[in-house]
Amino acid sequence: MAGEPIEGQVLLLTAAKASVPGTRLPDLVERAQVALGPALERYRREYERLYAGEDVEIFLVDWGHWEELGDEIDVTDRELSAIRRAHEEQLLRIGRRTDREDEFETALEIREPVVIGTDSGGTSESATDGDDGEYPG
Repeated sequence: MAGEPIEGQVLLLTAAKASVPGTRLPDLVERAQVALGPALERYRREYERLYAGEDVEIFLVDWGHWEELGDEIDVTDRELSAIRRAHEEQLLRIGRRTDREDEFETALEIREPVVIGTDSGGTSESATDGDDGEYPG
């Protein structure tokens, strides 16, 4: 796998809230990463990158994107909900750490996050791709 994008504490928190066993969640997140990792360059071209760190990049995708991914990785609705929640919680955790929590919460009102682990690291602590840094409506 191309990195560990979801931290252990986030997995524990998500498992406590999700309707899937905590022992199953890491496998589900890894299954998603197996599909997402090879698509990293496509995400860089097609989606707004909200955050780039040393070993993770986070993109904002349109609503429904996770349903498409769920079909691709063959998970149940409940499992997909847990994976999506883990990605959201990871984004919010990074937001608290980087003093961007309000910005990230606002982003979650209009789009969904996709967290992708990277082998070589991101380009900066808080890169934002886009013309003006604004979130299109």
